[in-house]
Amino acid sequence: MSDLVLVLNCGSSSIKFALFDASVQPLPRQPLWNGKVEGITGPAPTFGETGMVPGPVVLDSAQPYHAALEHIRARVLARVARLGSRRIAAVAHRVVHGGAKYFDPVRVDAAVLADLKTYIPLAPLHQPFALEAIETLLAAAPSLPQVACFDTAFHHTLPDVEKMLPLPYDAWQRGLRRYGFHGLSYEFMSVALAERHGDAARGRTIVAHLGSGASLCAMQGLRSVATTMGFSALDGLMMGTRCGALDPGAVLYLMEIEKLTLEQVGHVLYHESGLLGLSGVSSDPRVLLQQEAGNERVQAALTLYVRRIVREIGAMTAVLGGLDMLAFTAGIGEHNAAIRARICRDLAFLGVTLDADANALNAPVISPAASRVQVAVEPTNEEWIAAWRTLALVGLPSH
Repeated sequence: MSDLVLVLNCGSSSIKFALFDASVQPLPRQPLWNGKVEGITGPAPTFGETGMVPGPVVLDSAQPYHAALEHIRARVLARVARLGSRRIAAVAHRVVHGGAKYFDPVRVDAAVLADLKTYIPLAPLHQPFALEAIETLLAAAPSLPQVACFDTAFHHTLPDVEKMLPLPYDAWQRGLRRYGFHGLSYEFMSVALAERHGDAARGRTIVAHLGSGASLCAMQGLRSVATTMGFSALDGLMMGTRCGALDPGAVLYLMEIEKLTLEQVGHVLYHESGLLGLSGVSSDPRVLLQQEAGNERVQAALTLYVRRIVREIGAMTAVLGGLDMLAFTAGIGEHNAAIRARICRDLAFLGVTLDADANALNAPVISPAASRVQVAVEPTNEEWIAAWRTLALVGLPSH
């Protein structure tokens, strides 16, 4: 009854961590302690943790990512030591890509790690960092279970027609298909929405995960049946710095006519597009809303951002054959009432109506009782779902 589970969420420029107390049943939704290192590859990285204002952290410039991981490891071990007779029973890792093989969390050994490295070409900006953390910890503590929890796994229930790309069939056979992402968030939502709303969430539900990255997931019976983010993290919705779905002819034009290299095109699509690219101001809707008046570029960026979300919700509704619930989550979805209001305004034709006071408060239900579609706001919790699934895998009670 003294076990802890550590969750690591490793991105290209940040590492988030959370420590959960498995001695309490059911597993608490809030971690005992959490924090993150941000700006790892930039000139001014920071470290923050529970009860501490983020501040500068010095990282080895030659291996900043490894240094950030070691900094977190040292802080975690110091924290566990202060807790007395406690031990870390397992480490859960958010791994973006499980390919067409891994649909459930898996304990990682050398063979599984080698297998997961073959998926790096499918997610080159995300996969390597989680795998580096796993490899480092396997070497440092080989007996400590390392568990990979996959962002693609929740979408394994997608029908083949949703997975297929309209390319020559041998592309499908080689693994070029729509996998879907943000799966840990959507899996948590499948649990939390059912808990809060019961049968209302088990019908035709669309979850809008709106953060710096963004996607939609259409659920039927709390299972994924369609999603906007497909083969890569560039697909679907317009995002903070990413373009979302784009005519491939535009990419060919950038390379053939404007002579951008493959690397330059990748940088444009991932880091210089979306809200930042169009507005020229910021990737953050909060900043853009403050500067919208009199700035046509900012107005255009916000208008297109909302339009793309509304268009895709309409498409998802068609796939579902109607809509019973629309749920907002992630940073923008949970906290930006103005963006939610604009999306719901443009979905009035579906029977979506909004309670302005509830929306302003980020309430769990922001639609009036008479709304044909129930509109919800539900905070996501990717770290908890990873801890919960990991404890079940390694044989510890989780609920």
